[in-house]
Amino acid sequence: MAGLIRFVGLFALALMIFAAVLLVFGKNPIRAYWDIFSATLGSSYGISEVLVRMIPLILTALAVALPSRIWLINVGGEGQLFIGALFATWGAVNFTNLPAWLLLPSIGILGFLGGGLWGAISGFMRVRGWASETISTLLMNYVAILLVNFFVFGPWKDPESANYPQSAPFPDAAILPSFFGTRIHLGAVLAIVGLILFYFVLSRTRWGLEMRAIGVNQEAARRNGISTSRYIILLMLIGGGMAGLAGMGEVSAIHGQLRPSLSPGLGYTGFLISWMAGGHPIGIVAAAFLLSVITSGGDILQMTHRIPAAGVHILMALILFVVLARRGGKPR
Repeated sequence: MAGLIRFVGLFALALMIFAAVLLVFGKNPIRAYWDIFSATLGSSYGISEVLVRMIPLILTALAVALPSRIWLINVGGEGQLFIGALFATWGAVNFTNLPAWLLLPSIGILGFLGGGLWGAISGFMRVRGWASETISTLLMNYVAILLVNFFVFGPWKDPESANYPQSAPFPDAAILPSFFGTRIHLGAVLAIVGLILFYFVLSRTRWGLEMRAIGVNQEAARRNGISTSRYIILLMLIGGGMAGLAGMGEVSAIHGQLRPSLSPGLGYTGFLISWMAGGHPIGIVAAAFLLSVITSGGDILQMTHRIPAAGVHILMALILFVVLARRGGKPR
């Protein structure tokens, strides 16, 4: 609770700084914030859209938080999301004869496998000493996006899409079901299960204890018989798989087909959320909720206050800087 209160205080500080920026450019910050929160939290539709945005953000934040327990910096959530979407699309367009009860788990597994293998490549290179996972995951984001572009512009391009680069629409059996007449889909259950497993494994299992030991002192953990190499590859695989599930959810529940504009930086925002939350499950939910409200309200600011889309990114950057500055100021 103390950590949550501190987080809310830091978020309020970032809002005050952004309010000063709005004043400099002649905007009314009180009116701007009122429009954001009334549009997103003032109606059932607005709340449901915030929850829809939270689903991939929680999953991509978990993709960062899990490897960070042993001080691995996974900046590749964006690329892992794209590869997960690519694998899921392959399953959706090639197994069209399967019933929904069999096809949906299949594309879910494929999405997890795609993102996981993409993350495990960086983990393997880290173990072999070939490259830092920070650099390799960051660079592989661009490779993943180009791979998706290759398929949607080439062999998977829908001939009926009026020359727009996208795959053929998914069959109905490959569409994730939604709840209560909203766009909140089954991916929300995956995100909740992921959070629960993340907390349980870290706090209640031997694996969590070993991960904490590696995070405190990797050399001491190795001397006590813990295979650090195995954990590096495994956590990068599972973390990448979580981002891959986010990609599967986006193509299956939101877009209904694979497109180059699949993600507006969801993987990078998930990285920001994980750092803001310090890798804590409750913090991840809180940060994902707040940033979902901001990103959802960004469209309102553009329409009502003529604030460019970059203004939302400035606010998110201010939040990150305030959080990092607060941590940097703590005594060791």
